Amino acid sequence: MSQPVQGPLSGRVALVTGASRGIGAATAVELARLGAHLVLTGRSQGGLEETDDAVRALGGSATLLPFDLAKDGDKLDPLGPSIVERFGRLDILVHAAGVLGTLTPVSHITPKDWADVVAVNMTAAWRLIRTLDPPLRASDAGRAVILTTDRARHPRPYWGAYGATKAGLEHLVQTWAQEVAATPLRVLLHDPGPVNTRLRGTAMPGEDPASIAQPADVAPAIAALCLPGEAARAA
Repeated sequence: MSQPVQGPLSGRVALVTGASRGIGAATAVELARLGAHLVLTGRSQGGLEETDDAVRALGGSATLLPFDLAKDGDKLDPLGPSIVERFGRLDILVHAAGVLGTLTPVSHITPKDWADVVAVNMTAAWRLIRTLDPPLRASDAGRAVILTTDRARHPRPYWGAYGATKAGLEHLVQTWAQEVAATPLRVLLHDPGPVNTRLRGTAMPGEDPASIAQPADVAPAIAALCLPGEAARAA
């Protein structure tokens, strides 16, 4: 049996969204390697259990919260108080969840597709900020790392819903970062670049997955942003 992990995040609690696969799952494993206890959310129960298996293989521990951000967004509202009630603290948020939607002309975006993309890429972030701001501020070294993409800053045809919601996400997060600048909480946007994920594969079906980074390749850099200390503050 693996021994409990001791590391720079020992005793800290980290919430990771989109943790059932891809970058979220890989980052969860990396945070466990650094000693954090994990609270993992994702749409797939099976995927979360696979991430949990990888975490436990390191000697780490995780609590699984399967739900769909598009359909069950209201479940986010009590999340902050619930985590504090159960674990006494929350130190880290890594918001990796996101959806592509349908790549289509802006004039062809359907109301349902628009609603789903907005719900996951923007509204979920707003709900997370509302519920998690108090415990993250209460931490002596709170860290919130929200994943983004260059599509937020560089529009391309057919990417309207995805790009617009990621641009809105960036504005929201940058505003929050300024609002907490005088506190120990650091709020960071992070663009991992092209990574072999399901979202990327759907958007770029002709791309060789081996030609781009894998989730495990980018996870250490994301986890490093969650560390206490000046390195993370300066990121």
